[in-house]
Amino acid sequence: MKKIEVIIRPEKLEPVRRALSNAGCGGLMIHEIEGHGKQKGVVQQWRGEKYKVELLPKIKIEVVVTDADLQRITQVIIESAKTGEIGDGKIFISDIEDAIRIRTGERGDTVL
Repeated sequence: MKKIEVIIRPEKLEPVRRALSNAGCGGLMIHEIEGHGKQKGVVQQWRGEKYKVELLPKIKIEVVVTDADLQRITQVIIESAKTGEIGDGKIFISDIEDAIRIRTGERGDTVL
């Protein structure tokens, strides 16, 4: 099993969520976060004054998928989140050793 952590633009939440649902992704977790990448924020202008916004609003989505579904789900995320502009986000993939359904005690891929 793999855990996919995705950092995306807030306006891309619904397209990504819909695409994951259509791809058969059973469950997901969504967090509202703030952060910055290499650019360290953006410079904006308001009423003629420039100011720097260092922490930008982002959305973090976490899903756990089987190894067999990893490439397909990752591609679905890329296609639905990409704008081609700086700040589209990142995908982080890590190994999940085990998963347990609390209600039944089931373990492994079947809990997904």
